[in-house]
Amino acid sequence: MERILQSERIAIVMLAWKQMQYAPKPELQRLADFRLHEFVNNQLYPFSTFYRKLFTEHKIDPLSIRTVSDLRRVPFSSKTDLIATDANPQKSLDFVLRPDEALIRKYWGMGRKLSLLWDKIRHGPEYVEEKLGWEYRPIFLTATTGRTYQPVSFLYTHQDIDNLRVGGSRLLNIYGVKPGSRCVSLFPYAPHLAFWAVCFGAMAAGVLAVSTGGGKVMGTSGNIGFIERLKPYLIAGIPGYMYHLLRTAQAQGADMSSVRLVALGAEKVPPGLRERMHELLTSMGAKDPNIFGTYGFTEAKMAWGECPTKLGVYSGYHVYPDLEIFEIVNPETGEPVAEGEGGEIVYSSIDGRGSVVFRYRTGDFSRGGMTWEPCPHCGRTLPRISSDITRVSNVKTMQFSKIKGTLVNLNNLAFLLSDLREIEEWQVEIRKKDDDPLEMDVLVVHLALRNGVDQASFEQKLREAIVREIEVSANELHFCSLEEVLGRLGMETELKEKRIVDSRPK
Repeated sequence: MERILQSERIAIVMLAWKQMQYAPKPELQRLADFRLHEFVNNQLYPFSTFYRKLFTEHKIDPLSIRTVSDLRRVPFSSKTDLIATDANPQKSLDFVLRPDEALIRKYWGMGRKLSLLWDKIRHGPEYVEEKLGWEYRPIFLTATTGRTYQPVSFLYTHQDIDNLRVGGSRLLNIYGVKPGSRCVSLFPYAPHLAFWAVCFGAMAAGVLAVSTGGGKVMGTSGNIGFIERLKPYLIAGIPGYMYHLLRTAQAQGADMSSVRLVALGAEKVPPGLRERMHELLTSMGAKDPNIFGTYGFTEAKMAWGECPTKLGVYSGYHVYPDLEIFEIVNPETGEPVAEGEGGEIVYSSIDGRGSVVFRYRTGDFSRGGMTWEPCPHCGRTLPRISSDITRVSNVKTMQFSKIKGTLVNLNNLAFLLSDLREIEEWQVEIRKKDDDPLEMDVLVVHLALRNGVDQASFEQKLREAIVREIEVSANELHFCSLEEVLGRLGMETELKEKRIVDSRPK
């Protein structure tokens, strides 16, 4: 029965996608309002321990949440609400939808209860149990990376896996990837969203996909050889490793003429890095390849993509109003901002099961906000979030580190170093002088420059740029060979390269 439910549901959602992606704005907004009201009253409030308590404490009647504009009355949630405490070590389970007979009797309307009763009479109690198990029983998980907070697991049910398949196939459709195409995924084998979004999405889209696990599993030369043999239309991976692979492939004289699309996930991609990838691919025979960014986060159990554009032009991330609601709010006041105005991204699932977040502050700041204007590149009328996303300037939600007594935005430093065309590879190391815990902080940037770059003139440019960007000077710019930096990064040995290393005693 699970296979029947899965195939029927995916078919219905995919049919809706064909109609939805070019639907008029009022129609899409009505769809979002309807899905929101249904989800809050039939799923979120009845079965989520955290959100039912939140609604009750703030005296919010779930029936009053009828449109997206009503959401401003619901308090925000954030990463800190998910983190385990001594008093509640299983805190994240409060976000899991967990129905039981008593909750169904209390909160579901007569129509839903009669439907279950009819199924029980017609097919027996085992059928009802299996049907509810398919929808609500956790069978899979991914986890946050734990860079800023402790890692948190997010549980998926069969329905969530369906949504991941549907979302992944929509992503490939927006990219212009047709059924029967070939894809090589270089994302590392891990319980992380990016890997599984490609895996399940390609299956649903009818795309032949091979996951190599990245450099740690097959080695970069093995990955290059595999790409040459399979001749994929699309390759996907983490930006840092993708650049390393393409650079190595060019040095080996590899043929990349089949590659038309590169999808990058897990990190923001600086324009300079995209340009260098484009140059490398073109030099290996690729014909005007498109290089895309994706936006996704573990809590959403979904990822979104840009549509094909010219190099240096960004369409924005096309999102799905039948599966989620995005708001852009002022990070200081929490109030919604005008369309196209920058603000913090707030996410609400309206079709999730398993672990579900609602009015969730992502800590991500979209400089261009969100627009409902039709995409000038593909014509889709789906809402789009600006591709220019950074972290909000809030110490509680931003990845800061205190260096020399100053709070430093390490994300901005990483973006700067990746964007400079003169730099081939880099690593930032923070340590104590003479490894003495009582001594001053030392900021060291290990650098391998591109061939032909004049070190003396570039050093002054870089020092000035670092101070301008993070208001802290680098103690040492360590210019070294590409091989040394790659070794420091663990490019061939780590699941993800070690870009910023804090070696100070804890």
